[in-house]
Order: sequence, then C-alpha cells, then structure tokens
Amino acid sequence: MKKLLEKQVTEVEQFYESTDNVQGNNSKGGSLVKEKGKKKHPTGTKKPLLDASHTEAAAARRMQELMRQFSTILRQITQHKWAWPFMDPVDVEGLRLHDYYEVIDKPMDFSTIKSKMEAKEGTGYNNVREIYADVRLIFKNAMKYNNEKHDVHVMAKTLLERFEEKWLQLLPKVAEEEKRQIEEEAQAQLDIQLAQETTYANKAKDISTELYEVDMQLKSLKEMVVQKCRKLSTQEKKMLGVTLGKLTLENLYRALDVVAETNPIFQPTADEVDLDLDAQSDYTLWRLKAFVKDALEEQDKVDEGAAVNPNDNPDDKKSKKRRDSGDSSGKTNPKRKKLSTL
Repeated sequence: MKKLLEKQVTEVEQFYESTDNVQGNNSKGGSLVKEKGKKKHPTGTKKPLLDASHTEAAAARRMQELMRQFSTILRQITQHKWAWPFMDPVDVEGLRLHDYYEVIDKPMDFSTIKSKMEAKEGTGYNNVREIYADVRLIFKNAMKYNNEKHDVHVMAKTLLERFEEKWLQLLPKVAEEEKRQIEEEAQAQLDIQLAQETTYANKAKDISTELYEVDMQLKSLKEMVVQKCRKLSTQEKKMLGVTLGKLTLENLYRALDVVAETNPIFQPTADEVDLDLDAQSDYTLWRLKAFVKDALEEQDKVDEGAAVNPNDNPDDKKSKKRRDSGDSSGKTNPKRKKLSTL
C-alpha cells in the first residue's frame, strides 16, 4: 500500500510540475491526435482525444476540398502553352548546365509536385500552402538561373503572375481554414488539460483520504501497542533515571521531548525539570528507554573515536568533555538543565 501511495503521489506531483511547461501545438498541419498517438495517452484524456480525432477528421476533409480547388488552379497553369519547360525536372546533363546545382538549392517541377500530391498520407503535402510554396519555387528557380531577357525567365515570370492572381482568389478560404484549425487545436489542448486537471484533482483527494485512513490505522496500532507494553519494574525505572543523567545536553533535551510528546502537561523547557517516571505511561517509558540506550551507544562511539585520534590536543578533549557534560565552568557552555527523577 505504501508503494502504491508513493506512486500515486509522484504521478500527481509530476503532472502539476509539467503543467507549467505545457505549450499548445499551433503549427499549421500539426496534429494533436498524431502527437498523442506516439505515446501512452495521459490519464483522463481518452474522451478529449476521441473528440479531437473527430475534429481533425472534419478538418482533413475541409483541407482536401481546398486541395481539390487548388488542383483546378494548378491544371489551368500547367495547360498554358508556356508551361512545358517546367513540367519535368531540368535536364542538367543534356542541357550541359554544369553550374545549375551551384545556383539552385532546391530544384522543383510540376511532375514532382503531382507525385507528392498523390502520395500516401504522411509522405505528401499536409496543406495547400506547402503546394503553393513549391509552385512558386518552380518559377523562382527559373527566374534566378536565367537572365531577364531569356525566354525561360520571361515565361516563368508571366506564369508566376497568373498563378499569384488565381491564388489570391483562393487565399481567403485558406486563411479562414487555417485560423479555424488553430482555434480547434487550442480548444482540444484545453479540453485535454482540463480533463487531466480534474482527474488529478480527484486523485489527490483520494490520496488525502487514504493517508487519513493510514493515520487512523497507525493511531489504532499505537494504542494497541501501548496496551500490550510490559510495565517497567522499579529497578528498571531506577536504572533509567541513572542513565538519563549520562546523556549529553543535546540528547537530554531530545529525551525530554520524547516524554512531552505523550504527556501534554509535562514542561521540558523549564530550567529545572522534575521527571516523575512513575507518572509516565508504559508506552512513554519504553520509548524513553529505547532512546536513552541508542543515545548512549552513539555517545560511546564518539568518545572512542576521539580517544584514538592522535591529532587531538588533550586540552581540546577536556574542553569537549566539559561542553558535552554541560559543565558551567566553560565560559561558552550552555546552561545545564537541572533534572531530577522521582
């Protein structure tokens, strides 16, 4: 149960830490569903992702319609009598254009565009603007490589102007669709975020309830342990009182805190403390006995380590011993708490 709770707490913490770094994917042609499909769906996002997939499917159909309309423009341009030099890749070898690739970084032609438009989803064009950019590239390459008086330059410039005129007629529809997709993408991202926040808020509430139940179980267990504790004998209480006097000042404070944890009326911070061992519960006495035993063992280890260190100055050892014992003869020593056990 402990490991399960730790895992759940970690999940909730990681979610709220990650929310500060989440950024929506607003890129044109981007896909929230595709991105989420690459990894395990985040908790609480199944329904929002399903809704997003339906929205994207509708957007894809609208984009296909825009591409169909763009194909009409493309067909009109390619059927022009001056389009023939641009239909296929430039025959660099046949035309002996040895510097072509030095001038042109990305060659383009209509046959390449057609093949990419007919390619399977994921390998072709994602949207109309990508096709538009490649069509412009065909004519820009021709104008760049050939001088202004060259026939190919004049043909490319003329076709580019006609193409731009027709593109401007379609552009409002393209811009409207792009804006709509961005808004839908942002809404889908928001829906997922809200769904996750609701899920993790409920999970945090459940964890809080479980932790409360664990606390109650521990409290019940503690009470059961107290009831089953063997009572310390008079001799054991007497030895406990003696060993308390052997504690360092720091450990003595801690020992008194142990008593105060289960005895609200006990005042461990007074300069003079009367500790009535007979008035303490068996549970408190056993805890106190265990603490004193561990503390004295730790003190012995420290003393043994100091005794075998050849680099220690004898005066320093005496000074340290005075500090640990609370000897008021040392000017910098804290005041020793006066403890009497009854």
